[in-house]
Amino acid sequence: MPEYLKKRFGGQRIRIYLSVLSLFLYVFTKISADMFSGAIFINQALGLNIYLAVVMLLLITALYTVTGGLAAVIYTDTLQTIIMVVGSFILMGFAFKEVQGYENFQHRYMEAVPSITGNNSESCFEPRADSFHIFRNAITGDLPWPGLVFGLTIQATWYWCTDQVIVQRCLSAKNLSHVKAGCILCGYLKLLPMFLMVFPGMISRILYTDVVACVVPAECLKHCGASVGCTNIAYPKLVVDLMPNGLRGLMLSVMLASLMSSLTSIFNSASTLFTMDIYTKIRRTASEKELMIAGRVFILVLIGVSIAWIPVVQSAQSGQLFDYIQSITSYLTPPIAAVFMLAIFCKRVNEAGAFWGLAIGLCIGLSRMIAEFVYGTGSCVIPSLCPTIICGVHYLYFSIILFVISCIIILGVSLITKPIDDKHLYRLCWSLRNITAERVDLEKDDWVDTNNMEIEADFLHVFCLVLTENDEEPGLCKKAVMCFCGLEHKKGPVLSEEEQAELQKQLTDTTEVPLWRNVVNGNAIILLCVAVFCHGYFA
Repeated sequence: MPEYLKKRFGGQRIRIYLSVLSLFLYVFTKISADMFSGAIFINQALGLNIYLAVVMLLLITALYTVTGGLAAVIYTDTLQTIIMVVGSFILMGFAFKEVQGYENFQHRYMEAVPSITGNNSESCFEPRADSFHIFRNAITGDLPWPGLVFGLTIQATWYWCTDQVIVQRCLSAKNLSHVKAGCILCGYLKLLPMFLMVFPGMISRILYTDVVACVVPAECLKHCGASVGCTNIAYPKLVVDLMPNGLRGLMLSVMLASLMSSLTSIFNSASTLFTMDIYTKIRRTASEKELMIAGRVFILVLIGVSIAWIPVVQSAQSGQLFDYIQSITSYLTPPIAAVFMLAIFCKRVNEAGAFWGLAIGLCIGLSRMIAEFVYGTGSCVIPSLCPTIICGVHYLYFSIILFVISCIIILGVSLITKPIDDKHLYRLCWSLRNITAERVDLEKDDWVDTNNMEIEADFLHVFCLVLTENDEEPGLCKKAVMCFCGLEHKKGPVLSEEEQAELQKQLTDTTEVPLWRNVVNGNAIILLCVAVFCHGYFA
């Protein structure tokens, strides 16, 4: 994704900015949150210390990420998805059996009030009156409907359309029809969490009211180790306490599989961003083997920083993991979504506009995020001391405001600066997508594989050379190290310029077979209709 912005706008600063910000977002919202949620589940199931659980989770995940690369990640994800969906349906069946159907579930949920409430306001421990409505009051709702419709759409545009973790999967497909089919399948699967996760989580409050809905800090600390609330343990507790032996083990594997699939994707994408957008700036003549090793070492650094961030995740946004993740993305990602949207659909946008939109948008977002960390997000029992003028606007509304401001800055600066010639934009923006003429790139590639070049030596380069310096059959230890680093002992064939050009043409071909194009496009329309119906039904 940073490479696209480099081709679209030229220069280095936007590409480096996006790479660095993406890596920070991985730490803040993805790796630390995933590790924390996995550790909660292990803690509930096995009673282990939360940090010991994190280390166990990481050891298993890192093993097949580092040794397998993207192919291993995709194959394991596919298998784990099937396990996850089947296991989640079984748990949903057990949960609804326990509350005796949907109507009884609605009635009992509204009565799920903890026995120990202290001197707190009723709004802190009673279920919300709008608990069974997706569209909630625009002012008093915990997820106001304009924020839900427009604010979350901005975040979804950033995540599903421009985030390296997701897009990297699409770029690995055989052709464009496969990409569309994969995205449509993903869309259908994303309709299921409402029934497989949200409803069982609400049933958990009914069955374990004093634990899941605790409101007195001392009680919450006793039940889950967090004083701000215990809603994060709702689903794991349901699994551990409700499911019979055997099936409980299946669901443990399901939860860990889902978390590991997320972590492996993030590790792989983070490694790509670091090596191709940052490391190649430091060592422009690095060999491909050196880049692979550098990426794997960087993953270890990323993991260390993420573990250190877990205590912040544990106490933020009243202990609700969903709100924490959405709030951080609301503060940091709208400028990125604005840049990509305008880069694709408005060819007049140039590098200066994009950069200043990103820079000013980041400053505005950071001012809100840092204020929340300084004052704390608080909880219903202990409200935050953050000034209303800074933290009073709901994070989803803040996302909309930040997106609009970023768009205005991007367009304004672009219009008062020099436009980019069309010859540099062929197939990089919507209006020029079908132009077949050769594009003149604004920037040449920073990195080329230098297997045969004589370059200065540093530790990583020497390490790579030691692994591949001769053609003798490697020993057992050397094979193990090469396997861990993902290095092939045999060299691949050297392609001529014509063969390289032909290969590049195949890799970038976006033509589709008419039959399958119509099939996937028709399915996309059906999916949209199903999604609109579900929103309308539960609105």
